Amino acid sequence: MHRYREESTSQAQTDPWDWLSSWVGEDCCKWSGVGCNNITGSVNRLDLHNRYSDGLDYSGAKVSAFGFGGEINPSLLVLKDLVYLDLSMNNFECVQLPSFIGSLEKLKYLNLSRTSFVGVIPPNLGNLSRLLYLDLSNFLDNNPKMLDLSGNRLTGKLPDSLGYLKSLRYLNLSTNSFQGSIPKSIGNLTSLEEFDLRWNLMSGIIPESLWELSSLVSLRLSENTWEGAITEAHFAKLGGLREVSIANNSPNISLVFNISYDWIPPFQLRYFIITSCQLGPKFPTWLRYQTELTTVILRNARISDTIPDWFWQLDLQLDYLNVAFNQLSGRMPNSLRFRVDIIVDLTSNRFEGPLPLWSSNIIELFLRDNLFSGPIPHNISQVMPNLTHLDISGNSLSGSIPLSLGNLSHFEFMIISNNNLSGEIPHFWNNIPSLYFVDMSNNSLSGTIPRSLGSLTSLNFLILSSNNFSGEVPSLKNCTDMRILDLGDNKFSGPIPASIGESMLSLLILSVRSNSFTGSIPLQLCGLSTLHILDLSYNNLSENVPHWKHRQRYRNLWSMEKIGGGVERMSASNIGNLRSIETLDLSMNKLSGSIPQNMVSLTFLNHLNLSNNNLSGKIPTGNQFKTFVDPSIYEGNDGLSGCPLPTGCHDNEEAPQVPSGDGGEDDDSKLEKL
Repeated sequence: MHRYREESTSQAQTDPWDWLSSWVGEDCCKWSGVGCNNITGSVNRLDLHNRYSDGLDYSGAKVSAFGFGGEINPSLLVLKDLVYLDLSMNNFECVQLPSFIGSLEKLKYLNLSRTSFVGVIPPNLGNLSRLLYLDLSNFLDNNPKMLDLSGNRLTGKLPDSLGYLKSLRYLNLSTNSFQGSIPKSIGNLTSLEEFDLRWNLMSGIIPESLWELSSLVSLRLSENTWEGAITEAHFAKLGGLREVSIANNSPNISLVFNISYDWIPPFQLRYFIITSCQLGPKFPTWLRYQTELTTVILRNARISDTIPDWFWQLDLQLDYLNVAFNQLSGRMPNSLRFRVDIIVDLTSNRFEGPLPLWSSNIIELFLRDNLFSGPIPHNISQVMPNLTHLDISGNSLSGSIPLSLGNLSHFEFMIISNNNLSGEIPHFWNNIPSLYFVDMSNNSLSGTIPRSLGSLTSLNFLILSSNNFSGEVPSLKNCTDMRILDLGDNKFSGPIPASIGESMLSLLILSVRSNSFTGSIPLQLCGLSTLHILDLSYNNLSENVPHWKHRQRYRNLWSMEKIGGGVERMSASNIGNLRSIETLDLSMNKLSGSIPQNMVSLTFLNHLNLSNNNLSGKIPTGNQFKTFVDPSIYEGNDGLSGCPLPTGCHDNEEAPQVPSGDGGEDDDSKLEKL
């Protein structure tokens, strides 16, 4: 700070109010306008706004004549901990705003309003990722062309003074937290070609003045909450438009497009993106005149129609087609050919007929929640060999899983759940090493899990629940990146593989409910410190609920000790490794012994079910156990006592009352939602 004072007073910075002369003494934290961190003592606040303006309306030269002027000295950069900088109401006329301000990375507050800086606003102001407040009003730029403040945490309303930047051609305010409506002064930016306001908290009616910007090429307003109506008249002056992106960040539709059936647009779009706005009920007929489209997204647009033949005949070079979450119906043509690599999303409509097979350059195909029926085509990999993502869940598909899926060498994502598929899982997993998501749940599949499935080292999600699988679960020790493993509601038998706890150290959800697993709960499961849901209910597990002991030696090591009769049982009592667990269901087994008292350390636990076992002893008290007031979670354990059970609840300790009503969702519905 001393260096900044010395260099500022000796060089080209003017101080007509003689403000810096008051900066005397060694303790700069006592200087006027300077603030310091109470703990470190470093300077974190510099308020040099023109004090002469305090309490007065801005009156041009009268006020600015008493402000700082000249060049800002770069020695300001020594203030690395600066979070607050106010230079407002000063007179830096004819001086370029220094770009080094963008290097003050800890700034949260920056006020440069009415400073009369000239030149281009430095693009590296966008580096101030911690910025919460920015005021550039009355910034005098003789020829500003671009302002990019995207990707920060800027808040508040957009000021009317934004309209003073009349030479702007590129304005990017995306990915911030701006609120309110677009100021009407936006219509003053008559040279504006690109306007990006995506990913903010903006709302209200899009002002009429915006539609007067005849130079607009790209209009991106997605992920806000707009309302009102848009007609063809709004687009009358936008003949140069190439991109329109308007998407509400809420599924509730408050913006309506009222476009005439026979409208011929004045533009040729390349990108047309409409989400959660009413474009229907008819498929927009004016798209037949848009022959240069590459991206079409009409998602949740309340279209209740068929996709007309003329749309497929446009011979577009589409790379993304998304008409998900509408009420589109009919059969899809089975001979579509696309000219470039493309992603197609038809999710949640009413398309019917056999699964369509399209051209070889389809990369991702999402057909979830429609009315497709029949088998998965046996030649799917021959027709679409470059497929990486396939979601055909929630249809009425039947037959077996075709072997040809194993030929998709780039396959990463496969969801075939909620169909009527039958037969066994094919042995083709060695051929698709990049697969990270597999969901075959809610079908009628049977047989065992192929051992080759355990070769998928990239596998994150394996969901096989609600089928008729049987036999023992093979080793999945190579699946070290697993996040969700759901084997519930099948007919698996044998022990729960200890390798789950040894290898899947990032596991979030483990469900093996409603099977025929036997033996004890593997001690290795206690090493899963990231686990949120553990459901082992409705099996034939026996022996004691684990008392887990954790040692810090290399990785998690677990000790076992021999107890009378040669039965192995976990020793000591540190359950704290499951520190993230939220749901623990061990009901409907044959577990015995006591509930480990150290389970009170599971402070994130909000759902517990230990019912219908052979547990005995005192129910733990304290922490989360005070909230488990429903006695049904302990029922069917005749040896248990303590609150909330009537047995063993001391006279001076009232049994907690179960909340009135039906108790909310049952266990199954809670787990299904999770």
